[in-house]
Amino acid sequence: MQVVLREVHDSDLPVFYRQLNDPEALRMAAFTPPDPADHDAFEEHWRRVRSTALVRTVLADGDVVGHAAVYGEPGEREVTYWVDRAYWGRGVATAALRGLLNEVAERPLYARAAADNAGSLRVLEKCGFRTTAEATGYAPARGEEIDELVLRLEE
Repeated sequence: MQVVLREVHDSDLPVFYRQLNDPEALRMAAFTPPDPADHDAFEEHWRRVRSTALVRTVLADGDVVGHAAVYGEPGEREVTYWVDRAYWGRGVATAALRGLLNEVAERPLYARAAADNAGSLRVLEKCGFRTTAEATGYAPARGEEIDELVLRLEE
C-alpha cells in the first residue's frame, strides 16, 4: 500500500468529520472534542488548524484515510494523527507519521496518547518517540479522567 501526505483540501473535511464520529475510534483516541457531532465546532477547529499548524492529509493508494499534524509553540510542538479505523494495523499511521517527521526538522517533538492505546503507542515508538512522563487528563470521548503517556522525539 502506498501512503503519501499532501496538503489538506476542502474536500477532505467531510471524510475527517466522518472519521471523527466513529465511536470506536473516538474511544481509542480519548482526547477528542467535547461534542464530535458539532459540525460548526468541527469547521472552526479546521479553520484554526489549517492556519496555525503543519497539517497533512494521509492518502493510502490514493484514498483519503486520515490526517497528521505538528502544532504548538517552538520547543513544545506536538504531533497528532488520525487514521480511519478500516486502516488500523496496516502500517498506514506509521508511514504517515514518518512522512510528517521527514517534513519537520525541529526537535524535540512531543506526542500524547491514552496509556491503553497500544496501537498508537506502537506507532510512536516505531517512529523513535520514547515515553518521558505519565499524566492524567479528562478524556471527553470516555467521559472520565484517564492515564496518558507523554512521549518525546529527540532526533
